[in-house]
Amino acid sequence: MRLAPQPSAQPLRLVVVLLLTTAAGASPMLTPGCPDKCVCDEQLVVQCAGQQLSTFPSNVPLATRQLIISNNRIGELPALWLNYLSDLVYLDCSNNSLTEISESTFGNLRKLAYLDLSFNTLTRIADRTFGPLATLVMLRMTDNPGLSEVHPEAFMENAALQVLDMSRNNLTVLNITTLIALPVLRSLGLSGNPWTCECDNEDLCLWIHLEGFKFQDEGQTVCGTPEDKEGQRLAWVMGTVMVFYERYIKKKSQQPDTDEEDETSDQNNTSRAQSDLGNGKLLTSQNV
Repeated sequence: MRLAPQPSAQPLRLVVVLLLTTAAGASPMLTPGCPDKCVCDEQLVVQCAGQQLSTFPSNVPLATRQLIISNNRIGELPALWLNYLSDLVYLDCSNNSLTEISESTFGNLRKLAYLDLSFNTLTRIADRTFGPLATLVMLRMTDNPGLSEVHPEAFMENAALQVLDMSRNNLTVLNITTLIALPVLRSLGLSGNPWTCECDNEDLCLWIHLEGFKFQDEGQTVCGTPEDKEGQRLAWVMGTVMVFYERYIKKKSQQPDTDEEDETSDQNNTSRAQSDLGNGKLLTSQNV
């Protein structure tokens, strides 16, 4: 009688480890194959665009390198499922219904180079949201009508980021710390936001003036407030600010010399008056 082959102990140990780490039973992503309504190819690309999906696709192969879930109705990126895809380098989530993302969302995507979150309903980008994405090169985050806040340290650990597009959101102020943290940034999109051209953006004004070559659609990056500057090109307004700033610095640097001259003149006048008084030459109103 032929005995059935005994199962290998190693795969069983792997399953046990996965069950213990998830603490919620086996994930559907562990099932081999291609997600329903998606197309998978030999290049490890999973294409799920435009399939009216309302949830993140299940059963995405673990070796996937490109995942395209654009043009659906997905409202959440489940961190547990997404972070199984540790080999992912390209993720397109554009034109969905995403309302929130956080640092845990991308916790294990350490090879990701391209991320598109455009045309969603994000409202804020929290502290170190993209922190785990150390190899991220391009981030597109345009056309989120409610996106009004980007934390100053949102990109603190994204030293490889070269292209950042935050056009056509609802940003009025942007902390300069957000941009200084990106040493190799070469392209920045900020057009289509209602920027405040007042003191709140002084640091941003200076950065724009010094790093203007990095701007996309510079001509469409305009002031939203105050009313007297509405529609004016941000770069032109900032250039004007810099002219006045430089004049102020120049005047300020000359001020001590002027004060010193005034002080010397006062001392000379006092000495002369004392001399005249000693010689009886000081005029009075009666002499006049």
